Amino acid sequence: MPSTPRPLRKLGFLTIGLFDEADPRRGHETTLEIIELGERLGFDSAWLRHRHLQYGISSPVAVLAAASQRTSRIELGTAVIPLGWENPLRLAEDLATVDVLSGGRLNPGVSVGPPMHFDRVKEALYPDTADAEDFGYGRARRLLDLVRGEPASGFSGTEGFEVFSDRVQPHSPGLGSRLWYGGGSLGSARWAGENSMNFLTSSVVKAEGPDGEGDFADLQLALVRAFRAAHPDGDAARVSQGLVVIPTDSATPEQRAKYEEFAARRLPRTTSPQGPARLLFAPDLVGTSAELAERLHAHAAFREIDEVAFALPFTFAPEDYVQILTDMATHLGPALGWKPGA
Repeated sequence: MPSTPRPLRKLGFLTIGLFDEADPRRGHETTLEIIELGERLGFDSAWLRHRHLQYGISSPVAVLAAASQRTSRIELGTAVIPLGWENPLRLAEDLATVDVLSGGRLNPGVSVGPPMHFDRVKEALYPDTADAEDFGYGRARRLLDLVRGEPASGFSGTEGFEVFSDRVQPHSPGLGSRLWYGGGSLGSARWAGENSMNFLTSSVVKAEGPDGEGDFADLQLALVRAFRAAHPDGDAARVSQGLVVIPTDSATPEQRAKYEEFAARRLPRTTSPQGPARLLFAPDLVGTSAELAERLHAHAAFREIDEVAFALPFTFAPEDYVQILTDMATHLGPALGWKPGA
């Protein structure tokens, strides 16, 4: 098996946190239990997806605040918060608060762009300002500046009995270096690097080659290299890869069959770019840890990163996640050169 020039340093996982509308507490509790399990298994990070007006976690920052009080070591991330739904000043306050509560373990991942189905939600979200909102990189720049301690107000000092700050409070000094941008295009990769962010890659990239096609791993590798070329830290700039990876070492025959059927059902979307945005999806990886390690070591982008946040499939049962995470930590991670956190 060929070795990777960047041994895997950080192993993480990503979950959507689905719940039943009739019993949302149970689903949120299950997510917290999965994060607790991840810490016990030695994972370096746990990440939450963000879903609005769906039956997934709509407020990952609130859920991670709860997780911060039930864990002590594991890093807690969002992948990603769509900033079109957020006020950067208010979000900066929430992020800093949770980072303080967690002891500096928060890793907020964000992205820009108009909210999904904007025409259907704009009257509820921005009833008076929908046509004036900036959904571009400027919105992310505002968040970066506020988190990093730039002034939010022209006034500070005492007014009567109250004391005011001109920057977001609480201020968490290390949080500004733990902000991530989730992107799938060369433009977003370069912007993240130029603004000294970390970069989240996923199982989706834009097919931006001259012929509009290309191999997924090669396209993702181009993003990684464009990001690092633009970042002040160069090759040391942090990149995390988020493929769907499902080890089957301890899976039952029924689980293996379910996993393979899941991957086969999603395979057709990986053969060519999809939709007007020409999005190219990576195949889901299913197999034993030895098989998965061999495939990952052959993946052009994986060979140049040392952090991952493998995505858990959306619709599996809690017992499936327990098996998958246990196999990741005890079989796949070590096969990739990773050592569990203490």
